[in-house]
Amino acid sequence: MSAPIETQEHRVDPSRLASGTWCQTRNRQIGEGDIAASYSADKIAQGKIRKPFFWKNGLWVCTGTHSKSAEAYRLVPERFFDGEPTTYNEVAMLPFEQRIKPQGFYHGMRVRHGKQDCVLVGPKVLFFPKEESEALRQADLFDLL
Repeated sequence: MSAPIETQEHRVDPSRLASGTWCQTRNRQIGEGDIAASYSADKIAQGKIRKPFFWKNGLWVCTGTHSKSAEAYRLVPERFFDGEPTTYNEVAMLPFEQRIKPQGFYHGMRVRHGKQDCVLVGPKVLFFPKEESEALRQADLFDLL
């Protein structure tokens, strides 16, 4: 068994992690951030995902949220995946010890994004909200002029 890979952590605008609120009149979620909206752990067992979010020149899918953070895996077309893709159900049938992968539980799982077969690629990445001191304020933008 390989040693676990160190999980990368990134700070993002807190609005990207916002869960939003349900609007009865519009019958939909209002104010939900793109990272939170891509949460797909409930769909991956069916080989599906919600709309992925864009980060560092790639598409990503959220697989879990924890109070103020989110974990995500990169989404790549299956033809670019260097390995043997699997499904959630195949991994779920394995003994517990074999389910643990250094790149994370969802690494190598086949999903569909639109009409394209894709694979979730680890290691998982954690996203945290930027602290107020890290956030660029509107006034700072004009200080450069």
